[in-house]
Amino acid sequence: MADELVRALSDAGGVRAFALVASELVAEAARRHQTTPTATTALGRALMGGVLLAAGAKDGETLQLQFRGDGPLGPVTVIADPAGGVRGFVARPDAAVPAREGRVDVGAAVGRGKLAVVRSHPAWRQPYTGIVELASGEIADELARYLALSEQRRSAVALGLLLAGEGIEAAGGWLVEVLPGAGEDEIARLEGNIAAALHPSESVRDGASADDLLDRLLEGLGSRARQRSQPRFACGCSRERALFAAGLLERDEARELAGRDEGLEVRCEFCGERYVLRADELA
Repeated sequence: MADELVRALSDAGGVRAFALVASELVAEAARRHQTTPTATTALGRALMGGVLLAAGAKDGETLQLQFRGDGPLGPVTVIADPAGGVRGFVARPDAAVPAREGRVDVGAAVGRGKLAVVRSHPAWRQPYTGIVELASGEIADELARYLALSEQRRSAVALGLLLAGEGIEAAGGWLVEVLPGAGEDEIARLEGNIAAALHPSESVRDGASADDLLDRLLEGLGSRARQRSQPRFACGCSRERALFAAGLLERDEARELAGRDEGLEVRCEFCGERYVLRADELA
């Protein structure tokens, strides 16, 4: 299925749901960063989590997730916007951990530490930052825990991807949130739907669209006000920004590089794009 994000409210208005297919997005991130299966799985889940959390944000808002664990991956950083644009990286894309029960052990790869979530908007005087301890290192569980503890939002999150050789077979996820005023019957039906739901990556592998994922989550609750967007790996880096970064070099260092006629290669951490700056530009 093509990548898509769909969001909706239940008919009664007590539940908000977001469903995501992101196989192409995750595949592009893995290609750009040349990640191991371990790093691909952790980064892919974090990217999808960023898309889902940012989908409910205000226009113009930016959301940053940083998983600062002590595992072999090092920090995992993601920046997303409400339109579906997202970028991110892992500090050690070559890291690997042994599988657990046939699956990538993301919890061990991320480790223990802190999750920091930073929300910013041009109209705000300063960003809002929430920080919680990492309990398991599992991306979806940590995001749901953050929403409950830091933003007092009652929610459930599921994220997953399936690897196929060197590529991505399927990637998807969902987020559901109980809104103030939700009825007990509505909540009970939602909990039953969540318990019965297949893992999102398995559903996507079997051909489910984002609409299909949403239908299963809201079965018996109805849906209204559906909105759609296309998640995509999007980075704002450019040659001009690379030149600006080079301008931060110490004068003697820049002069030495220019004198060697070697130029300088600048690599964007978020997307892996490389920009080669000539010696005359450094001068």
